[in-house]
Amino acid sequence: MQVHFRLEAGIRFSAPFTPESEQAARTLIDEANRVLFMRGVPKGTDPAEVGRITGAPEFHENVLRLIFESGAYTRAHDALFRFRKQVAPALGKYRLGLREIEVGSFTITMKGDFPENFRAPRLPFITESNLSDGTLTLSLAMSAADLEGRIPDRLVRLVEEKIEAALYGGKSEHWELVFESGPKPRHTTGDPTAGMVARGWIKHAPARGQWIYGPQAVQLFRAFEQIVMEEIIHPLGFSEMIFPKMVPWEVWMRSGHAKGVYPEIYYICTPKTRDASYWEDVADYYKVTGEVWVEEIRNRIDGPIGGMCYAQCPPFWPFVQGETLGNDCLPIRVFDRSGTSHRYESGGIHGIERVDEFHRIEVLWLGTAEQTVEIADRLHEVYTHVFEEILELEWRSARVTPWFMAQEGIVGREIECSCGERIGTTDYEAFLPYNESWLEFQNVSINGDKYPKGFNVKIQSGADCWSGCSGIGLERWTAAFLAQKGLDCENWPDTVAGIVGEPKNLFTFL
Repeated sequence: MQVHFRLEAGIRFSAPFTPESEQAARTLIDEANRVLFMRGVPKGTDPAEVGRITGAPEFHENVLRLIFESGAYTRAHDALFRFRKQVAPALGKYRLGLREIEVGSFTITMKGDFPENFRAPRLPFITESNLSDGTLTLSLAMSAADLEGRIPDRLVRLVEEKIEAALYGGKSEHWELVFESGPKPRHTTGDPTAGMVARGWIKHAPARGQWIYGPQAVQLFRAFEQIVMEEIIHPLGFSEMIFPKMVPWEVWMRSGHAKGVYPEIYYICTPKTRDASYWEDVADYYKVTGEVWVEEIRNRIDGPIGGMCYAQCPPFWPFVQGETLGNDCLPIRVFDRSGTSHRYESGGIHGIERVDEFHRIEVLWLGTAEQTVEIADRLHEVYTHVFEEILELEWRSARVTPWFMAQEGIVGREIECSCGERIGTTDYEAFLPYNESWLEFQNVSINGDKYPKGFNVKIQSGADCWSGCSGIGLERWTAAFLAQKGLDCENWPDTVAGIVGEPKNLFTFL
């Protein structure tokens, strides 16, 4: 990708220029082009790629107007601030004090291969964008503070990420089969959700993608939970914690989810005040009309301050944020099963397997790279045992690239790091006879140093801190199990049937 920056800027001084100070400024410009802007540039670099002041400088009373152009080296905005640092003391000898930087027009031009589905970013400081014949031109309106904050560089990186994301396509393009169990006995071809509804095990809740689970469904949930505890949690030495389910922006900024979580989270807002009189007319409106005054409520809330739990592990990390972990406590192995997760599934909700509110046991571990991979390998072993010998499922596993890696430019199936260990996700999929598709119902992710770096977590020995996570979704396990075994417990594996016992039917509806 070829990048070109063009910046028009003015440097305002405390007094008008004189012929002597103008000549001094011209000398400084020449020196900057020959020496200052070349510092740190690799030898042999094309001069057209290096920032420089182009055209003739313009002197308007106490303002020096300049045009900076560059490619990838000493970018135009960097050249501006290098020159400012040089010019301030030099012109101070002429009683010219530097007052401020005035940013005029600023354009970034990028040439390369843009996918057909590429969309240029739409941001407040982009006044115009145009993509034609493989060239994207962005016209920007920025302050000096924006330039110092490296907004232009982040914009370039954002465009590159959007190109990568457009090329990435979907997870199916980055899927590599690891294991397949082969056919297992199937006792139904019915949709498990429809069957549970017909038997009164579950009912739709008022909110979208949400279910009320009756005693029979919960018995199955608790049976799976018991199996997880006895076969996975306790043998592998995981300890229980409680992670928050309201997640502020600060957590998602550090975890990386702030890069793209917005279409899928349920937002949380707070009232501007708890003063009852402030809300009295809203309450009165309901008393009179029988309707909630939603439009007026929008005017009386702040935020959003964040969202409801989307991915279960990020809220754990503030517990260790900024800490150095002693060698003797590693690896750390914890899990959370304290509440629901919420994900706005857009138009994709279906049955109990694709919902907006779901119940999950989140397994999380951290330590050295070697420890993290070793625990992931142990999890693969115990999941294989559970799915093969206890649940007796027809299932398969595959290496995939998690979306957060694609967002950050890692688009391989499994990434080898300098330490020789691997980063990546393994998905577990169960066959659904009723629609002849495969359902992802389990995963194991080795996240590398993504979260430890984001939350500044270190290890006493100086080794890189890595982490992994594995979400056990009770709805997904139930959907996979019932799709193959049916709702009649006599067709279930003995272990599951023994834990569940006789389904309880507490309700008789007339």
